[in-house]
Amino acid sequence: MNILVLGSRGQVGWELSRSLLPLGHVIALSREQLDLADVSALCDAVQSARPALIVNAAAYTAVDKAESEVDAAIKANAVAPSILAEEAARIGALLIHYSTDYVFDGNSAKPYTETDATLPLGVYGRSKLAGEQAIAASGCDHLILRTSWVYGARGQNFMRTMLRLAQERETLRVVADQTGAPTWARWIADATAQIAFQAQQKRAAQMFASGLYHLTCSGATTWHGFADEIISGYRQLHPQTPLTARKIEAITTAEYPTPARRPANSRLDCARIAADYGITCPDWKDALALCLREL
Repeated sequence: MNILVLGSRGQVGWELSRSLLPLGHVIALSREQLDLADVSALCDAVQSARPALIVNAAAYTAVDKAESEVDAAIKANAVAPSILAEEAARIGALLIHYSTDYVFDGNSAKPYTETDATLPLGVYGRSKLAGEQAIAASGCDHLILRTSWVYGARGQNFMRTMLRLAQERETLRVVADQTGAPTWARWIADATAQIAFQAQQKRAAQMFASGLYHLTCSGATTWHGFADEIISGYRQLHPQTPLTARKIEAITTAEYPTPARRPANSRLDCARIAADYGITCPDWKDALALCLREL
């Protein structure tokens, strides 16, 4: 079958191009090849590929810039997914789309389930939630996968930023009052391939049900705890590469103001994806260790 992947140069998109290969012919398009704001181009891409599966890993992810670039965020995160869903419905394709923990306000004391009320704190979260809602309303076969704190060996992400800063500064100041589950992009892609394979089997047997799922690594930490594990893990694996950083200082969110507010609690309950698709979520520390070895 043909598989259309959007956002092929992003963290998850890059990994998807590898993970999905056993399932069929992968047609991977980058932002440079396909502008999400171009509705006609989106339609043409789907019609040209005639995919049985569309995996949308493309998004506007600049959380702070979204506060001033509202139109760009809405076009990429809400309008584009709506168009993809309409096209998927038209040709009978399955659409897999990624969303985010930022659809929640983070005030819950427990990990969020798929049925918990959403209340985004900023433009990015609102635009992603609008994309979810548009897909659900389209009538196409779909799976929406919410994830959090995504990082990988490629692209711009927290892990790579911490390693860069650790080579430049003696002290790193990192927020310690936001909690979540760092999630490796490669594991997301591998899990997506497993889910897609099962979903297509269910569709063939007329047993498929569209749905919303949480998909993150297990366990939880703060950004400060994540940074500490990154630096210590890298030092263990690469003792011959000295890092300048000697201290990782814990700070509050208030001490690191940003244009967009972040959820204090980004933990997502992944019991539903385990029950319906048998996905076992690895501990975030184990996944990070594998990613660091790749570096």
